[in-house]
Amino acid sequence: MGLYLLDYGAGNVQSLANTLTKLGHEFTWITHPADFDKATSLIFPGVGAFENAISHLRSKGFLEPLRHYINSGRPYFGICIGLQVLFQSSTESPSPGLGLIPSHIEHFNDIDKAVPHIGWNAAHSIDPLNEADPPYYYFVHSYRAEYNPEKYPEVAQWAYTITQYGQEVFISSIRKGNVFATQFHPEKSGAAGLALIDSWLRLPERARSIPPSPRELLPRPPRAKHGLTKRVIACMDVRANDEGDLVVTKGDQYDVREKAETSAPTPGSGVIIARTAGAVRNLGKPVALAARYYDAGADELCLLNITSFRHSPLQDQPMLAVVRAAAECVFVPLTIGGGIKDTVDPDGTKRSALEVAGAYFRAGADKVSIGSEAVYAVERLREIGKPDGTSAIETIAFAYGRQAVVVSIDPRRVYVDIETYDGPYKDEVVRGKSDGPESERYKAWWYQCTVSGGRETRPLSVVQLAQGIELLGAGEILVNSIDRDGTGLGFDLELVNLIKRSVKIPVIASSGAGSTDHFVQVFCDTDVEAALAAGIFHREEVRIPDVKEALKDVNISVRR
Repeated sequence: MGLYLLDYGAGNVQSLANTLTKLGHEFTWITHPADFDKATSLIFPGVGAFENAISHLRSKGFLEPLRHYINSGRPYFGICIGLQVLFQSSTESPSPGLGLIPSHIEHFNDIDKAVPHIGWNAAHSIDPLNEADPPYYYFVHSYRAEYNPEKYPEVAQWAYTITQYGQEVFISSIRKGNVFATQFHPEKSGAAGLALIDSWLRLPERARSIPPSPRELLPRPPRAKHGLTKRVIACMDVRANDEGDLVVTKGDQYDVREKAETSAPTPGSGVIIARTAGAVRNLGKPVALAARYYDAGADELCLLNITSFRHSPLQDQPMLAVVRAAAECVFVPLTIGGGIKDTVDPDGTKRSALEVAGAYFRAGADKVSIGSEAVYAVERLREIGKPDGTSAIETIAFAYGRQAVVVSIDPRRVYVDIETYDGPYKDEVVRGKSDGPESERYKAWWYQCTVSGGRETRPLSVVQLAQGIELLGAGEILVNSIDRDGTGLGFDLELVNLIKRSVKIPVIASSGAGSTDHFVQVFCDTDVEAALAAGIFHREEVRIPDVKEALKDVNISVRR
């Protein structure tokens, strides 16, 4: 008897297991329908799509035992899909939910905001006495339960906290009787999320089943602005060095080898090390740097494997081990990229992109990043005129939800005559600003897509790529700039704005940051949801706390 953890077979449940272990709580996995009878407390860390969750629960014989468990009055803690399945149904799925809550889960509208809702947002208590300083948690979802006491009074009785996104107010957590559930991911919400889980588990089991005191439910009109913060993301390019060890590296225009003999301190240690000309640039160990960035306040982390598992990703055990180890000490979202595609092992075994992504989700990743394969998928889409359901983007988004799929793009400028160009991309032409970098003034260009880290161009514009990616089901676009990478000139604002105008999914700006002012600039001059950097963080030329302080000074909302 005791605490049980439900894994329905999809998504990253390992993150919650790591959290429970860190907090010192023992648990047992639900592996058989009979295990529900043994549980005295149950956590359902649902990740992914509603239909996938219901079908997996049904196929494993878990659906009715789960319903019986909740109806028995024993404590239940649901996370994300673990909250949504309590409702009657979802517009995401033809299958009904458990029907405990008499209402429906619906898709966010994208009239005034990007969807999915991804990032850190405030969870406001229904009790006005607790409204002074609401905690911020990490959300990643496209569907929500509307909070409207006048329209849905029975549903509002379940609401414990509510959250604003755009002009929509939705239920971000529920609490009634033995049921507590959150739309956000406390296991990925840093110290605030860990404290929430720990406080629930340290209550006596009897106290977890006592209904909260009656409270007045007041209509909550939309605020002038939602509370979603801007995200600062640290990225680590990981590859094997010449000795076979995985290291974090950073290239100058994608060249990751040292140009000359140097001596420099290892980041964060002060120890002087020699760097040999021609050797892979070593900026630290991936797990150690990930832990450092988590402690520094990074909102998300990316681990991009740039060489090791291009041909046999599931046989790359060192990288899987890095992900597992990082997930044990990092409690914010972790994105893994590199090799997320259909492959064939050296022995001839075929591996699908979905299978590869699943391995990394089970190891502790929350999202996967797809690169060149997305370009090829959009080319196929444009050739046949519709999605065919076979691309990595489509298969992974169907199984895990579009919020689990990031597409990383590497456009390159193609300069044209500013007066005479009348080519196919004339509507996408950008003109350099007169007060911009000297090398760009009075010039004009469009952005061409590339693959293989910028080494090969494709007959596709960046707008065509971005819109195709969105249609195929990606949840976010990571916008790199080959022309700005490693320059320290700042983010390519024209490129970022071009992408933001073209799609309605969140966009992450990358490449070119050289100072805290560049982060301020990209958030002030574009509507981008997040900004990412690598080398300047690795070399400690810019610190994440300094970036957040600079953003706070100009009233840009960030997670503290």
